[in-house]
Amino acid sequence: MYEEQTFDAIMQRMLERIPDTLDKRESSPVYMALAPAAVELASLYVGFDCMLAETFGDTASREYLIRLCADRGITPKTATYAVLELETDVEVPVGTRFTGGDHFYKVTASGQVTCEQPGAAGNEYLGDVIPVEYVMGLTTAKLTRVLIYGEDDEDTEVLRLRYQESFNERAFAGNAKDYHDKTLGIAGVGAVKVIRAWNGPGTVKLVILDSVFGKATDVLIQTVQKEFDPNKDGHGDGLAPIGHAVTVDTASEVTVNIAATITYDNGYDLNTCKTQIETAIEEYFAGLRKNWENQSKLVVRIASIDAAIMGVKGVVDVTGTTLNGGGNVELTEYEIPVLGVVTYG
Repeated sequence: MYEEQTFDAIMQRMLERIPDTLDKRESSPVYMALAPAAVELASLYVGFDCMLAETFGDTASREYLIRLCADRGITPKTATYAVLELETDVEVPVGTRFTGGDHFYKVTASGQVTCEQPGAAGNEYLGDVIPVEYVMGLTTAKLTRVLIYGEDDEDTEVLRLRYQESFNERAFAGNAKDYHDKTLGIAGVGAVKVIRAWNGPGTVKLVILDSVFGKATDVLIQTVQKEFDPNKDGHGDGLAPIGHAVTVDTASEVTVNIAATITYDNGYDLNTCKTQIETAIEEYFAGLRKNWENQSKLVVRIASIDAAIMGVKGVVDVTGTTLNGGGNVELTEYEIPVLGVVTYG
C-alpha cells in the first residue's frame, strides 16, 4: 500500500516546500538537513505496510495469525505421536522401549507402542524393532501397521483457512459445527461427517476417516468414542452435551478393480510404466477420499482414471477402461474407494 513512499519520493515532496531561491542540490545544507528525516519517514512507511499486512487474517504471518486466531478461540494444532501395532512372541510390559528405523517407541498398551518423536515421521517405519533393554523370553518384535497416524504441526495455510471459516458458521453447544470442530481436533482424525438423530432424537453418529483419509482403525474409533461419550448413554461424561448419545463409526471401503488397454510410446512398455500408472491412480483415489467430507457421495469416474493414466510419461493412449467390470462406480454417502486389482489389456 505504501510502496510508492520511497526516500526519493519523500525527498521530492519535502524539497518542493523549500523556496527555489535556496540551494537544494544534494550537497547543499538544505538537502543534507532533510535527508535523515526522509530516511526515517521511508522506514516508517515500510513499518506501516508490514503492520497493515499483519492486521488481517489473509495476509498475516504465522506469528500474528496465531494471535488473531486466539481472538476466535482457535489454537494451532501441535504435532501428535504415532501409535502403532506391535507384534511380539511374549507379553511385553507397558513402558518397555524399542528402537527401529530412526525412532524410539514405548509400549503404552498391550500390542501398542507410541513413537517418542512427534509428527508424521513416526508413521514411516514398519518392521522389526529391538528392545532398548533386555526383555525375558523375547525373540521377535515387529511393528505391523499404524493404528493412529502422527501429524506434524498444523500448516499455516490450514490454520488460516480455519480462521476464515470461523466467521461463516459458529460452533456452539453441540451443534453440527461444534461436533465437526471437536472431532477434527482429536489426534489422528482427518475427516468427519456428523449425522444428527440417526437413531432417533438425542442420537448423534460421527463417521470418521483417519488423518491420511483412510478407514479409521478400531483404536482410533475407540479413542474418539471415549472423548465424546464413553458409554454411549448421553450422560455427558465426555465432550458431548448431556442428552446426546454419540456413536463413532468409520466409512466403509469399496474396492474398485480396474481394467484398461494402454498404448505406450516407443521405448516404453508395461514394465517401465506400471508403477507410475498405479501411483497416478492411487493419487486420484486419495484425492476423492480427501474430499469425502465435503461431498454427499463420491463417484469414481472412468474419465478421471483415463486422465490420470494419460498423465504418465510413456503412455500415449488408453481405451476400454472398466471399473468392476462396468462403468463409473457411484458410492453411498458413507463409503470411500480403495484401489483393487489393475488389469492391463
